[in-house]
Amino acid sequence: MNLSKYFHDFKSKRILIVGDAIIDTYLWGEIHRMSPEAPVPVVDVAVNQNDSRLGGAANVALNLKELGAESILCTVIGNDNRGIIFEQLMQEQGLSLEGMLISNGRKTTTKTRVIADNKHQLRIDEEDTYPIKVENQFYNLIEKLTHNIDAIILQDYNKGVLTETIIEKIISLANSKNIPTIVDPKKQNFLSYKECTLFKPNLKEINEGLNTNPDINNFSEIEETTSKLRKIISAKAILLTLSNKGIFLNTRNGSKIKESTTSNVIDVSGAGDTVVSVAAMCLACNINFEELAILSNIAGGIVCEKVGVVPITNKELLERAKKLLDV
Repeated sequence: MNLSKYFHDFKSKRILIVGDAIIDTYLWGEIHRMSPEAPVPVVDVAVNQNDSRLGGAANVALNLKELGAESILCTVIGNDNRGIIFEQLMQEQGLSLEGMLISNGRKTTTKTRVIADNKHQLRIDEEDTYPIKVENQFYNLIEKLTHNIDAIILQDYNKGVLTETIIEKIISLANSKNIPTIVDPKKQNFLSYKECTLFKPNLKEINEGLNTNPDINNFSEIEETTSKLRKIISAKAILLTLSNKGIFLNTRNGSKIKESTTSNVIDVSGAGDTVVSVAAMCLACNINFEELAILSNIAGGIVCEKVGVVPITNKELLERAKKLLDV
């Protein structure tokens, strides 16, 4: 594996991310007592111990930027105060706003996580999940932004941005331009991503999407399930993330499992975003599926060692890959 060349090539790529953008807000505190009102802990949040970060498809865009690529996020946000905060966070991170479309009356998705005693205690979601009402306008924006794009990520959180029509049109457009597509799916439109290049579900998503329940420890059952999915949606490859078990790759040429590279799992938040980001970079660089799976697996392991949704850098991934692969 020519890591130095791969990571150098990452810096020349332009990746388009289409999907649901989220603000991840964190409240950090300590627990000293239980509430007298209910059997729940009381979290004392210290002054200035709140933090807002880019999440969802925006976190993928940030991951790609940290890996050295030019990332362009195409999403729909609300005309609310959260939407203003979201644009400010994008600008602070040096990310382009050219793919932003504002929809009147829509909430900008915000997830607030309460962290105390080094544990994720509670999450509060504020969002609208109905399909976007600006479908035609949104697709026209996507089409305009596909000029000189090396790969497209469809990042679905079932918040309404990736409608069935949008999905079909994007993949058709990408295939007509020979642009590889990678999908990070959710249950609602699970089987709508036909003819994509790489499909990256986790075990929960593949179980819900196919109404199946393979044993995570049974290679043959996982292989049968991923082969079935690959044929149904006519994808070139399935990259199934298995949490602390690693990643399972299924292609027409066979299947392989890449075991997790970390035993120190602290928080899995954002790991899927990082995996899909690295996989997209590999697709853009024409890296084969097996090496793509190896690098994506290493990247996911790094994120699981951190608290919260945190992107990894090009240097960080390269150093860990060199160490683990002994190259």
